[in-house]
Amino acid sequence: MDQRKGRRLVLFPLPLQGHITPMLQLANILHSEGFSITIIHTYFNSRNPSNYPHFTFHFIQESLSESEASTTDLLALVALLNTKCLGPFRDCLARLLSDVVEEPIACLISDAILPFTQAVAEDLKLPRMVLRTGGASSFVVFAAFPLLRDRGYFPIQDSRLEESVTELPPLKIKDLPVIKTRDPEALYRVVNGMVDGAKVSSGIIWNTFESLEESALATLGQQFSVPIFPIGPFHKCIPASSPSLLTQDQSCICWLDKQAPKSVIYVSFGSIAAISGTDFLEIAWGLTNSKQPFLWVVRPGSTHGSEWLEPLPRGFLEMLDGRGHIVKWAPQQEVLAHPAVGAFWTHNGWNSTLESVCEGVPMICMPCFTDQKVNARYVSDVWKVGVLLENGLRREEIERIIRRAMAEKEGEEIRGRILCLKEKANHCLKQGGSSYEGIHNLVTHILSLEAFTFRTH
Repeated sequence: MDQRKGRRLVLFPLPLQGHITPMLQLANILHSEGFSITIIHTYFNSRNPSNYPHFTFHFIQESLSESEASTTDLLALVALLNTKCLGPFRDCLARLLSDVVEEPIACLISDAILPFTQAVAEDLKLPRMVLRTGGASSFVVFAAFPLLRDRGYFPIQDSRLEESVTELPPLKIKDLPVIKTRDPEALYRVVNGMVDGAKVSSGIIWNTFESLEESALATLGQQFSVPIFPIGPFHKCIPASSPSLLTQDQSCICWLDKQAPKSVIYVSFGSIAAISGTDFLEIAWGLTNSKQPFLWVVRPGSTHGSEWLEPLPRGFLEMLDGRGHIVKWAPQQEVLAHPAVGAFWTHNGWNSTLESVCEGVPMICMPCFTDQKVNARYVSDVWKVGVLLENGLRREEIERIIRRAMAEKEGEEIRGRILCLKEKANHCLKQGGSSYEGIHNLVTHILSLEAFTFRTH
């Protein structure tokens, strides 16, 4: 759209891969609707502004120490960012608001997991909307944390893992979105801050679509008094972009070109999850023994105690004779769209889950933590577009699951259902579709928010 709306939006992502990607995708969507875009970003996991010449970037110093920035305790990192970014973020936003040369700033859009931004926005008299980068179904569970705690589900007891959460079918206790941390109370603080901050925002934006999560969106519409805007899938709204923190290995596309249609298992567990050396070997042998071609993303450092492929037996790669291809990172959207890919073995991060749905690729689900567990249960038991690997990582179990997904009748039925969801995802973005209308409603809502005009005293 050539015509600018004369309004600027300030976006502030949580600086982790799975959160940066949808925030920049949202920025592209809103820019295409005529808004000018300013991104406030930490130096931690910072982006190269030259890759986004249509945005204005302002970087803030979050002052993480080397040990803090490299921690494997994700909750501790999120808590630190919410503390250390407060002053620098407020100063940066105040400077932007005082710049009389800039277009009026209509609102701030921040990641929902950065709730401190609500108090900053209120203090500066600026409306704040939030982007929730996960799905609506998992957010229903997060919003229920106080209830679940009152009813004794938390802290989770190993002896109760297979019990149903009667308030949230079809979840089992083992599906509740928790994460290992040194401070268990930090989980409740982060979740409650996210939910409470969203409730008092000027609106919540979702990277999802109504026909996928209609029930969850309806529940949230009843529980929250603020407007909600499901306008995804973001990555299908805009031309392909690659906001990746890791270098993508394009060699895998050439390898896929040589494989039979729907024959390849694509394996990737995202940008954060790590596994043990024992599990790594069971995955390797399970893939090999399945006799299916596989493309495996092994992120450097993602196996405890190893830098990359050191745990593999001597001669393992040669033994595959070209039937397996291992890379450090892959252009995932391009891979999932490739006709050779027949299944996606995934950690069920929301971006990956949505991308798989949009390309009609059945999933083998191996969630690691937080909302991934809820996503995986919905994939297997609600949408029925994947199989859940929940009986441990043994090579025999891996072989069995791969056969279910790739070779048995169940796999054909799963493929039929996910192709139906793919059509719904395509339809929602066409004129008259739910997300198409949602984007229009979001733009109208943003323009209705009172633009900030700085007045000197």
